[in-house]
Amino acid sequence: MKTINIQDKLDLINDHWKPRVIAELNGQQVKISKIKGEFVWHDHKEEEELFFIIKGTMIMEFRDKKTEVGPGEMIVVPKGVEHRPVAKEEVWMMLFEPQNIKHSGDVISDLTIDSYEKI
Repeated sequence: MKTINIQDKLDLINDHWKPRVIAELNGQQVKISKIKGEFVWHDHKEEEELFFIIKGTMIMEFRDKKTEVGPGEMIVVPKGVEHRPVAKEEVWMMLFEPQNIKHSGDVISDLTIDSYEKI
């Protein structure tokens, strides 16, 4: 058991849209990421995702609406719901996801990563 300093871990990240694993528990991974711009439209057929915003404001776009998520707020995207995170300015966030989740669902793009680095 050890304490994880989230700010120290975020200081190690200098890119966008590449989540890093900082902890694992009960089949879930806790990841942090910096994002800016638009991700790809995608869904996760069997998994839910939790996005917790640390710094900045993220817009979670759904096909029928948009939801702003600010610092200290979180949003859970239900399985099977198509979504796209968007950040006009850099956003720092924490994600809680199943270990086997695909980064961009079944969509392959320049932003897709196949494995998550542990930091």
